[in-house]
Amino acid sequence: MPMMSGKLLIVDDDRNLLELMKMRLESSGYVVTTAPDEDVAKAAAVGEAFDLAILDLQLVRQDGISLMKELHLVRPDMPVIILTAHGSIESAVEAMKCGAFTYLTKPFDASELILHVEHALENKRLTSEINRLKGLLTERYDFQNIVARSAAMQTVLEAVSRIAKTESTVYVRGESGTGKELIARAIHLASNRKDKPFVAINCAALPETLLESELFGHERGAFTGAVKSSRGLFAQAHEGSIFLDEIGDMPLSIQAKFLRVLQERQFYPVGSEQPLEVDVRVIVATNKDLEEHVRQGLFREDLYYRIHVIPVVLPPLRERKDDIPILVDYFLKKFCGQMNKEIKGLTPLAMQRLMLHDWPGNVRELENTIEYAMAMTRQDVIGEDLILPAKGTPEETIKPLKEARETFEKGYLIRILELTRGNVSRAATLAGKYRADLYNLLKKYLINPSDFKKE
Repeated sequence: MPMMSGKLLIVDDDRNLLELMKMRLESSGYVVTTAPDEDVAKAAAVGEAFDLAILDLQLVRQDGISLMKELHLVRPDMPVIILTAHGSIESAVEAMKCGAFTYLTKPFDASELILHVEHALENKRLTSEINRLKGLLTERYDFQNIVARSAAMQTVLEAVSRIAKTESTVYVRGESGTGKELIARAIHLASNRKDKPFVAINCAALPETLLESELFGHERGAFTGAVKSSRGLFAQAHEGSIFLDEIGDMPLSIQAKFLRVLQERQFYPVGSEQPLEVDVRVIVATNKDLEEHVRQGLFREDLYYRIHVIPVVLPPLRERKDDIPILVDYFLKKFCGQMNKEIKGLTPLAMQRLMLHDWPGNVRELENTIEYAMAMTRQDVIGEDLILPAKGTPEETIKPLKEARETFEKGYLIRILELTRGNVSRAATLAGKYRADLYNLLKKYLINPSDFKKE
């Protein structure tokens, strides 16, 4: 049995060889279409999606390379195997430069043919899977898909989109849970290095000795337990991007080595006397005040100025509460799929509870809150009893009535415009208000209904 099945197109003016290949491949489980000349092959390719084509290099009116180019106009991702005689090896190599997967030299046996077909189809499958995963990654981390409507986050995203194409080091500052790695990945995907590796590490997660080895790699026998050589993350990120989270927790001894990478684009693996050259885009992040760390002697001043090239400050969730309703919608959809539940939304009081909370854990805390509420609810609408139940209503979260009412009112307006996709008439009906009164409220809070219309 072959590794996989597939639809194959074989083009050769030698009808005996054509029938022999068809018989061998069909006996291995493939669906085979044959064509004795170029015109039949082109008509077949237009009418049917083939997984692979096998083309003779010398055809009646044109060569296999020009036919391959024409077939690739119709099926760009279809692998092609070129059949050639001994005296035409150079032409077969040229065919591979032009996009052929491989070539087979006549005469060949059936097992050789089937092996090449299997390899070509497996390569196509892997390429398709890589492209699918890249698509999912882009869908999640593309700037356009980062969930943010507040003015504060729009300013951040606008600035970050401008710097993504540069090679400058980016310094992301923000509290835990604000999405620093999300921004780093988005920068990478919007850069010219997007097809190269993105490597991330949390500098606070490893002890000093392990962190050095993890970043720079090590030679066999460099330390106890180093039974084989290891490539570090900088080497793995070559030509791509490396993201160093919690850079403020990097020990001083490693800071010196990191500084060398930034200055000279080279480093020594642990236990090696041979430096490695590296080409990486560096993105760092911290939730600490590094200037204060510099004053205390905990962070090198020269390194601080090396990494503090393009600063990006992520606002905490308590300063971008306009984003809470759309983040809630995003998490509801996410967990509905994961939990196989149909949750329509939150009650107004539940939303008010979210809007009044200070969110010390930021977006990560909000995500956990929604996940808990969805796991616990037995209704299709989440009530306030499932929102931050352990928090109660501590006195320090109680705002003056006017401020609390305005906070709720603004969040409520954003919520109903989200639900109605910016349709003010429907929003007014839902709110039980006259349309003119609703417009006055929208004007009061500087909310533009057109921002909520989805194309």
